[in-house]
Amino acid sequence: MDVHLRPIQEGDLDALARFSLDPEAGSEFEWVGFKDPKAWRKRWEEDGWLGTEQSELVVARADGTFAGVVSWKDRTLGNGKALVFEMGIMLLPEHRGQGVGTEAQRLLVEYLFANTPAHRLEAFTEVTNHAEQRALEKAGFEREGVMRGVFFRGGRWRDSAIYALLRDPS
Repeated sequence: MDVHLRPIQEGDLDALARFSLDPEAGSEFEWVGFKDPKAWRKRWEEDGWLGTEQSELVVARADGTFAGVVSWKDRTLGNGKALVFEMGIMLLPEHRGQGVGTEAQRLLVEYLFANTPAHRLEAFTEVTNHAEQRALEKAGFEREGVMRGVFFRGGRWRDSAIYALLRDPS
């Protein structure tokens, strides 16, 4: 697959702003209303989107084309840090349905398990987002259940499926 992950560069900021301004860019499952498109730049200037609590990397095609972003947030409970991460992905419409999301999430799993002490990776998706559920399963995640009414989008509360992958599933 012609996909790789890399840090966000200044030239990516206009493409990132599409997620804030274009309902089609974020998909029916990501769009939650217009947001400040300058927020991407502000955060990039702060830490390049590589922070201690939340980070993002660009999903790029082999030719360098910006396809979207993957993200991770520290969700560790109790003592310690960087032991549990919530992962996410947003792809531009022209890169969906081609296996890009599956490969990007596989690459992020490899990255997090190689570069952090993480034991558990989690991902949440609306119960009707079957494409993302298939992508997570192909990337090795297992469905653990459904959380009812946890995400507000499009004027109503939505149910979310939770998926997880353990470093050592034994």
